[in-house]
This record gives sequence, structure tokens and C-alpha cells, in this order.
Amino acid sequence: MAQMLRITLVRSPIGYSGRQKDTVKALGLRKLNQVVVRPDNPAVRGMVTKISHLVEVKEVEA
Repeated sequence: MAQMLRITLVRSPIGYSGRQKDTVKALGLRKLNQVVVRPDNPAVRGMVTKISHLVEVKEVEA
């Protein structure tokens, strides 16, 4: 089965650069503690790496 990433927004992007806010928005995160499930691919991994200080990530089976 394909791997998925469970991404949770744990810190507010307020006070961070516009690019980081745009990355949070592109992942589909809007509210604190909101959880989204995204495919585990290089694009999503790169986005998560750029905002790793704002999110918590777990690998899950799809």
C-alpha cells in the first residue's frame, strides 16, 4: 500500500514569512490542530521540511 503523511498544524504561522504561510495554506491547513492526510511524495516532503517548526508529521498506511 502507498504511504501517506498525517500532517498536523501545531504552531501558528503568524509572525513567519509569507512564503511559509503560503506553504501551510497549500497543504490545506487553516486552523491549529487541524489534520490533513497527503501522499508521501518528494513535493509534499519538501513542503513539510520548509515548515517543520510549525507542523507534526506521522507516516500512516493508506
